[in-house]
Amino acid sequence: MSDGSSGAEAQSLTFVVDEREFGVDILRVQEIRTWSPPMPIPWAPTWVKGVINLRGDIVPLVDVRERLGLAPRTPGEFTGVVVVRNRRAEGERVVGLIVDAMSDVVSIPDEVVKPAPDVGGSHDRSSRGIAVLQDKLVTVLDVDALLEGLGGDR
Repeated sequence: MSDGSSGAEAQSLTFVVDEREFGVDILRVQEIRTWSPPMPIPWAPTWVKGVINLRGDIVPLVDVRERLGLAPRTPGEFTGVVVVRNRRAEGERVVGLIVDAMSDVVSIPDEVVKPAPDVGGSHDRSSRGIAVLQDKLVTVLDVDALLEGLGGDR
């Protein structure tokens, strides 16, 4: 790029939650799966729907809708699971994010990501910002911040 801008951009996997588009850094995505009911975990936060066996690993499933404070929804035919790597002080773990539908892989230049507005005195730390793309707005999520409070940090 020779337009004088830094030119830094990231590939993001985008998905839909509550008719809004969200994205996560593609380098944090391990795989995409179809929805299958998890085994519930007693005493887990309401946004943790249970665990699945992923090739011998026990993986918690987090409902992105509920984690973001949106109304719960019964999984449907387009419900998917984005399996991501969550970095924390104790090391990396794998977590499944339950989303309403998968969207696309898009390039998001750093310069199009704007800070999320501070409305009502609350700031959503799970968002890196909102990307202003040609035909849509994409909330770029910070996977690690989104999964804070998941537990298992021993």
